[in-house]
Amino acid sequence: NLTTQLNCWLSIQDSLLFLNYYYSGYLKEKIGSIQSAITGNFGWMYILSMSFFLIVCICLMVSSVGRLRLGSEEDRPEFSTLSWLSMLFSAGMGIGILFYSVAEPIYHLSDTTPRMLPVSSDAGRNSMGLTLFHWGLHPWACYGLVGLILGYFSYRKGLPLSLRSALFPFIGKKIFGPVGHAVDTLTIVSTLFGVATSLGLGAMQVSSGFEHVFGWTDQTWVQIAIIGSITALATLSVISGLNKGIRILSQANLILALFLLLAVFLSGPTLHLLNSMVQNVGSYIDILQSNSFYTGVGNPEHQSWLGGWTIFYWAWWIAWSPFVGIFIARISKGRTIREFLAAVLLVPLAMTLIWMTVFGDSAIYFEQLGNGGIAAAVQNDISTAIYHLLELLPFSTFTSLVAVLSIILFFVTSSDSASLVIDTIASGGVENPPVWQKVFWASLEGLVASFLLMYGGLKALQTGAITSALPFSLILVLASAGLFIQLRRDLSV
Repeated sequence: NLTTQLNCWLSIQDSLLFLNYYYSGYLKEKIGSIQSAITGNFGWMYILSMSFFLIVCICLMVSSVGRLRLGSEEDRPEFSTLSWLSMLFSAGMGIGILFYSVAEPIYHLSDTTPRMLPVSSDAGRNSMGLTLFHWGLHPWACYGLVGLILGYFSYRKGLPLSLRSALFPFIGKKIFGPVGHAVDTLTIVSTLFGVATSLGLGAMQVSSGFEHVFGWTDQTWVQIAIIGSITALATLSVISGLNKGIRILSQANLILALFLLLAVFLSGPTLHLLNSMVQNVGSYIDILQSNSFYTGVGNPEHQSWLGGWTIFYWAWWIAWSPFVGIFIARISKGRTIREFLAAVLLVPLAMTLIWMTVFGDSAIYFEQLGNGGIAAAVQNDISTAIYHLLELLPFSTFTSLVAVLSIILFFVTSSDSASLVIDTIASGGVENPPVWQKVFWASLEGLVASFLLMYGGLKALQTGAITSALPFSLILVLASAGLFIQLRRDLSV
């Protein structure tokens, strides 16, 4: 356990020293080229990996192994279905879905490149189809697979709640040696950068909300101060434990987000949204089969666009997957594989479809009428998009405040859940690590997010996620193979 933590601390320290060394401006200039080099050379691997994860999850869900439990046959779920789903959704996508629900559809609407990705000649339908493609089944398949691997090996085979356990079918007890330490180190570093990306996005949007509602200055130092404040709240939450702080905040967060969703749905173009929801199902099905393996071969413009959107998302989800996977495994003991995968894949998909339709199609509706001004806001500052939409609806000041509060709660629940997960990995699978360790990792998440914001803003956040996900995607493929081997052995007994 100490070896794993030491390796993680040294890796992170080297990264921060690297950032500090190049603070003169070199790194800021090179961030774009680093991201382009990774997506250009390894974009195919991200796309293939994510589609592979989705196919694996579907096959496991409908196969005979679906009846097996994450635990013994006598184990039953620890949390109610409502508590389970609220914690799952809050941890999985909170900040990002608020950040991009308006901005991404509007960006695609005004960008000609996505229209060349064949779905429909209707730019609005294309923009929503692409948005749902990025936020639909693929990310939750990645999360679900990681959660299944961890939950199965930990609760059914008695191994630590960490990805090193998935290598047990290959190397046996050697998972407790250098190889296992290396896997856990990569898992923690990947999780830190994935979480830091979300925390950075959250800080940008909270800061924009304060400026929009109260007129406060939106500057980098304000965003860093927000990260510090929220990190402190998240630290208190994670110290209180899973059954208190994290569970209560997740449920409060879900209620607040549903209130905001209902407010926009009822005060916006309601009939238009109902029609759009049905149409978006078809758009998503179309684009799911046409774009899941699309790499833009022979079209440099498409490849560039994919690098900034699809490949970034896929890398972000892979980097985020240790955190969400371990967290949902931690709260899913006693559930069957079929129940687990069905809930993880389908419930968030339905919620995402509704959320993105209400916010995204409302923005498209006003923009196509010519009186929205949201596209100009997105081009100027993507983090302000949701506030410009709310400004077009009744009671905009109140709903903007609700949006800011919801983002803050998503911020806290993402940070405290991630801290719990990293604590668990760094402790070798111990579910209740010491308090000092919880404080350390919660603080470090905020520190990494602050550094990324200082050294390049949104572009640095994207590059950090893409870079950390590269080696981890290979670990996930190997872990999937380990799961298949173990399931085959268990079914043959």
